[in-house]
Amino acid sequence: MFDVIDFLESMGQDAQLRYASSEHVVATLAAQPIDSKLRDAILAKDALGLGALLGQDSFCCYINPAKEDEAGGDSSEKDKAKKKPAQRPKK
Repeated sequence: MFDVIDFLESMGQDAQLRYASSEHVVATLAAQPIDSKLRDAILAKDALGLGALLGQDSFCCYINPAKEDEAGGDSSEKDKAKKKPAQRPKK
C-alpha cells in the first residue's frame, strides 16, 4: 500500500508526470510493485475506487444548526442589539 501512496505523492509533486500521457503513466507504473487493481484504478483516475481498494470507508457529515430559541449564550453583538431596544441618552 505504501508503494501506491509513494507513487501518488511523486505523481503530485512532478508536474511532468502529473500531466503526462497515459502511455507515460503506464510505463512509469510498470516499474512500480503495485497491484494490478490499484494500477487500473490509477489509470482510470477513479478516486473513489482507489480509496475503496486502499481501505477508506465512505463517510458522511451532517450539520444541523440550532434553532434561534435553542442557541445558547453565544449570541453575537448584533443579535443582542436586536433583542434590546435602544435607549436614548439622558440629558
